[in-house]
Amino acid sequence: MNLIITCARHLEPETRDELKKILAVFGDDNPEITETDMSGILTARTKLDTFEVIKQIRKKIIEEPWSIRYCLRIIPIQKVANTNLEDISNQVHSLMERVNEKETYRITVEKRNSNLPSMKIISKIAENIQNKVSLEKPDWIVLVEILGNTSGISVLTKDDIFSLETSKRKLLE
Repeated sequence: MNLIITCARHLEPETRDELKKILAVFGDDNPEITETDMSGILTARTKLDTFEVIKQIRKKIIEEPWSIRYCLRIIPIQKVANTNLEDISNQVHSLMERVNEKETYRITVEKRNSNLPSMKIISKIAENIQNKVSLEKPDWIVLVEILGNTSGISVLTKDDIFSLETSKRKLLE
C-alpha cells in the first residue's frame, strides 16, 4: 500500500470506483485498491508518485469541485511496517533524512484495530530524534497509521495529506 483513503462508512465501493477513475486520469489504469475490514478505510497501491497524486487532486478540486465526493482523506504512505515498536521505529528513522536538524516535528499516531499504546509508539520514535517538537505548527509530521497488524508510515507536511473538507472550504474563501 502507498495510499490510505478514508470515506464515509458503507460507501467503500463508491469510493473505490471514484479513486480508480481519478488514478486512471492521472496515468494509472490498474491500481490495486483494497477495502479493509475496517469500515470507512481503503488502501491502494499505485505506480504513481503519491505526493504528486495529492497535488493533482487539489488542482482537480479547484477545476471540478463536484468530481470528488467519496474520498474524504487521501494519505500518502512511504513505508509499510509490521505493527510493533521496533519495526515502526526503524521505518520512521529511515525516513527522517528528509528533515533538516533545525526543523520541528510532531508524531501523530492513528490507530485502528490495535492495542499498542500510542504513547509507547511516540516515546520509542522520539528517543532517537534530536529535533525540537512543535505540536501546534510543526514543519514535519511523522505519521503512523496503524491498520491492525500493518502500519503505514510517512514523514510529510500537512499539505501532503488531502482532505476533501479542507479543500472545499478553501474554495469558499
